[in-house]
Amino acid sequence: QVQLVESGGGLAQPGGSLRLSCAASGRGLSTATMGWHRQVPGDQREMVAAIHPNGDTAYTDAVKGRFTISRDNAQNTVSLQMNLLKPEDTAVYYCAANTGGRAYWGQGTQVTVSS
Repeated sequence: QVQLVESGGGLAQPGGSLRLSCAASGRGLSTATMGWHRQVPGDQREMVAAIHPNGDTAYTDAVKGRFTISRDNAQNTVSLQMNLLKPEDTAVYYCAANTGGRAYWGQGTQVTVSS
């Protein structure tokens, strides 16, 4: 069982920055692929960024060059640094962990980008 707790969402102006953090606890975290997904009401949840146990990363095209995902295996945390934010980045952001053939989700944190 894995538990995920997000923090760091809020309101930012276009062009601004926010940093999301996810604290993870449970078994299998050292071999888990961690990631951030986002969802807008009425739309499907989409993958934003992922980081594998070896540190390899992947990003959706819409955030490449603006967002950076990182993980601290000693602290069991994963972060998402979001720069040059756009109004279309507005969504609920979810931390995710994939390990042992199962996917786990946090409760989500709202990110709103507006002037």
